[in-house]
Amino acid sequence: MRILLVALLISLSSFTNFRTTDRDEILNESDLLRLTDHVNEVKSVCRTGKYSNKIAFFVDMKIKSGKNRFFVYDLQNDKILDQGLVANGSGSETGVRGDLKFSNTPNSNCTSLGKYSIEKPYKGIFGKAFRLSGLDETNSNALSRAIVLHHYSAVPYDEQDYYIANSHGCPMVNEIFFKRLEKIIESSNSKIMMYVYY
Repeated sequence: MRILLVALLISLSSFTNFRTTDRDEILNESDLLRLTDHVNEVKSVCRTGKYSNKIAFFVDMKIKSGKNRFFVYDLQNDKILDQGLVANGSGSETGVRGDLKFSNTPNSNCTSLGKYSIEKPYKGIFGKAFRLSGLDETNSNALSRAIVLHHYSAVPYDEQDYYIANSHGCPMVNEIFFKRLEKIIESSNSKIMMYVYY
C-alpha cells in the first residue's frame, strides 16, 4: 500500500503547472546575471502601466537550444515560475554550434533580439499562435515578418543533449509548454512582455 501511495504521489507531481521556482538553482552565474539585467529593464518599462508588472517571459539565446532557455518570470517575487525549450530561427545558425547571429530583415529566417509585446491569438498552420509586436529597432518587423509564439511537434518537452529543430524566426515551443504559456497570457489583465536576448 505504501509503494502504491508513493507511486501515486510521483505521478501526480508530474502534472503540476510549474516546473521550478528557484532561479539560483536553475541558472549558472553568467546566465543569472544576463537574466537579472533584462528583468530590471523590463521592470522599468512595465512601470508605465502598459504591460503586466506581474509576469514577463525571457528567452536567453546564449543557452543552447537543447536546454531550457524560455523562462516565465514572476516580476514581483523575482522567481522563475516555469521554463521550457524554445527554437531559434534557422537563419540565425552560423555553422558554429552555439554561435548565433540575429536579424530583423524580412525572409532572413533569423531570430530577432529585443522586447516584444504578446498580442492577440489567431489560428495558423501550427494551430493557435500569438502574434508578437516588436518594441525595439532590432525586432520592429516582427508583425510584417509574421514572427509569432507557437508550438510545434518537433520541439521536445524535456531537455536534450543535442540541438533541437529550428524555426523560420519564431520562438517555437513544445505543445505542453505552450498550453501553460497560453493560460498565463489569457489570464493576464494586461499585455505580457517577452524579452529575447543574447
